Order: sequence, then structure tokens, then C-alpha cells
Amino acid sequence: MKRIQFFILITSLFFSLSTLGQELVVKGMKLDVSDLSASTYERKDLNGSACALVKVQLAANGVKFEGNVIGDVVYKTGEYWVYMTSGSRELRIKHPNYLPLHVQFTDYGIERGVRGKLTYTLTISVLQAITGILNVNYQPLNAEVWIDGKKAGTSPSFFRNILVGNHTVELRAAGYTSKQERVNIEEGKTAMLSGALERQQSTAVSASSSPSSASSSGAAVETITVKGVSFNMVRVDGGTFTMGATSERGSDADSNEKPAHQVTLSTYSIGETEVTQALWQAVMGFNPSYHKGDNLPVEQVSWEDCQTFIQKLNQQTGRRFRLPTEAEWEYAARGGNKSRGYKYSGSNNLDDVAWYWENSGDKRLSDNWEPDKITKNNCRTHDVKTKQANELGLYDMSGNVYEWCQDWEANYGSGSQTDPKGPSSGSYRVDRGGSWSGFFVFCRVSIRDSHSPGSANNSLGFRLALQ
Repeated sequence: MKRIQFFILITSLFFSLSTLGQELVVKGMKLDVSDLSASTYERKDLNGSACALVKVQLAANGVKFEGNVIGDVVYKTGEYWVYMTSGSRELRIKHPNYLPLHVQFTDYGIERGVRGKLTYTLTISVLQAITGILNVNYQPLNAEVWIDGKKAGTSPSFFRNILVGNHTVELRAAGYTSKQERVNIEEGKTAMLSGALERQQSTAVSASSSPSSASSSGAAVETITVKGVSFNMVRVDGGTFTMGATSERGSDADSNEKPAHQVTLSTYSIGETEVTQALWQAVMGFNPSYHKGDNLPVEQVSWEDCQTFIQKLNQQTGRRFRLPTEAEWEYAARGGNKSRGYKYSGSNNLDDVAWYWENSGDKRLSDNWEPDKITKNNCRTHDVKTKQANELGLYDMSGNVYEWCQDWEANYGSGSQTDPKGPSSGSYRVDRGGSWSGFFVFCRVSIRDSHSPGSANNSLGFRLALQ
């Protein structure tokens, strides 16, 4: 990997409906003259002046801070260390499950703003919401339950601490037609939803390929079988989108994601999942992966290895598979024409959709990224389709393994493009999507990385495309 960037982000491990719509409130802020942390662990701003340290006491993971914040925010259990330029008078606090909070320091007697080399304590609490319970008992067993666009669990289950009021509940299951229902939650009461999803009309899978009606998102799917191993190709309807550093990327966008530019794509199909080890073994007769398992994504394959695999797969199926172009990959990761503008592929909460260094091991890591911790925690790839799909029904486009694209690496231009395929030559081939061993930031749908075509490692795999 040519870029190494160090970021810290603590994201929520479990989906929690109990926090939706709750408010953050300030209990107090004060200068702590006995706390020498700001001078002991000094940090300087861009002008070389010492920063103030605001210790934000808040028992919630995944909080972001905006304002005159210098460098990475440091998380310690129940407390965030936020370094700010001297004279700063406000701090904005954001979390996907809470209403934003704007803290004016002058409201707490800090009239001239925070001062360099001094430590301040800002205490935040959560104003509890009024909630009820939802009991979902839908067939088939383990049908996915989505509440207000977020995956909540599977049926049958009780979902507690849901805000009072009306909510949209969607039931999904492979091979069944999805169904939406509206439910009203009342304080302290249990609402009930029950029923059964209708089976979709099935088509037997042939020795080569057969269409099935739709993915969980409603997108058309073709099932292809090679030597007893089946995989799905999901149709991505063509359209126009803005590629690169779009507004929801915020300050995370790298220079090679700019400028954002308009791209128009024709319709194509893309793999529902990354190519698995079972499929690679069926086509190639061996398994190069470091982490072994039939349903794990194949890894330790170079771009050149992928071309050999695709050539053999095309010979065996009579089709014209290929790697996706970089534009096709990003359009699909964003959800195509069904996109909801998520930062990651399928969600703004990375844990919903991705295996990455914090959650891919035996226990959750919530400290600075260090290779030694990844090794000791047995961080690894995970079976495909064990996280939430994106809007098109595609899995693992954020995290698990990086995915090779067809293109040579090149800088973006500002002009509009139609079906771009990248430059005709270069030194590095593009790969996208982040991995089990990487930072959260590399899982954004716009992030770009590249390797030489002969490179291979245990964080790098691919998925197929088909015109």
C-alpha cells in the first residue's frame, strides 16, 4: 500500500435503536487547574503555539468533533481528548445516533476561549428518549428486520427501546419478496408484527447459468454455476453519478479523490460478493489464500493472477467476465441509481457493512492501529455475506479484502466522462474498498489505492464484472 495514514475512530459495535433521536446535553465545563495533561502531553497548532486540551467526558463511541481541532482526537474509555487552538470558543459534537450539539464555551464562564497548555473538562450526558417495544414474528425464520432503513436484527425477535411514534419496518429474505409495514410505537407498550413473506418464483440453476428474479434490493440477479460452485451476478442499471470527493466525504477526502466529476455508465453486472476461495479452487484447481475457508474471499492474488482466473472462467462458461472498471466499482459501491449517499457501501455506520481492523478479530479493538495488535487479536477475513448488503444487494464492498479494478492508476480530471476505462498504460493498477486489516478511512466508497500488477497480499482480492 502506497499510503499509510493514521486515524482513530471508535465506532459502535452493535446497532442500537435505543439511541435513535436521543439528545446530548452539557452538564458542565470547567478549567481543571490540577490536570497537567495539556502540558505533559503537549500538542502544537500549525503556528507552533501550544494547544488547549478539552477532555470530553461522554460514554458513547463514534463521536466526531468539529471546530478548531488540531490533529487526531484521542479516545480513552469514556473520555475523548480534543486538542484545540488557543482562544477557541466553541466545539461542535456529532454522532449518527444523536442530535448534533453545539457547545459555546462562553456559556460556562470561559469568556476568552480555551487557553494553550491548560486542561478543561467538558461533561456530556444523554437525555433519555421515551420508548416502547416491537415484537416481530415473520416467516421465514431469520428474515432480516430493517427499521427506518437500518438493519435491526432477524425475525423472530423483540426489539426494545424504540422511540415512540411511527416507524417503517421492512422484512427481507433471499428468495422472498420484501415487505414493508408501518407500525406505531407507544410508551411502555409492545407492538406486534407477524406474517409471512411470499416466495419469489424460482428457476432451477443449470450447469452454466440461470436467472433468478431479484436480490434483496430488487435488482436482477443471474446465478452461474461452475463445477458445482454457484455465484450471483447483480445487474447494475446504467446512470450518471458524481465520482470522487463528494460532499458526504467531508474532510476525509484525499487529494487523489479530487476533483469530483460526473461519470455516465452503461448497464453492467457485478459480483454479489467478492470471489470466494471455493470458486477460485473450482476454476484454478488450487487455493493461494492465507486465511483458508470456502466462503472466505480469495486473497494473495495479484492483478495478473486475476486475469488468468478470468480467462479460464470465460473458457469454462462461454461468458466474458472481467474486472470492473474503477468507475463501475465506485458506482456499484455507492448503490448505483438506488444510492442513499452513504459514506461506506450500504451504511454510514461502518460496523453494519464491513470487516476492518477494529472488528475483524476475536474481540473488538478500540485503540490505536498497531500491526502487533492485529496479529495478537487474530484479526482475519470473514465469510462473504455476513454483513449488511448495500442498496443494490452487494456485500463487502467496504472492508474484508481490497478489490482489484481493471484500470491503471491516474489522476482524476474535472470533465464529464462516459464509460471511462482509465489510461492505456501505467505502473500501478487500482484497488478499492478497504480490508480486514486496514483503517476505517480506507473503507469509504471514494477512497483509492493501487499496487503493481504483480503484487499480492492477504488483504487483496477481487470481484467480477460482466457486460
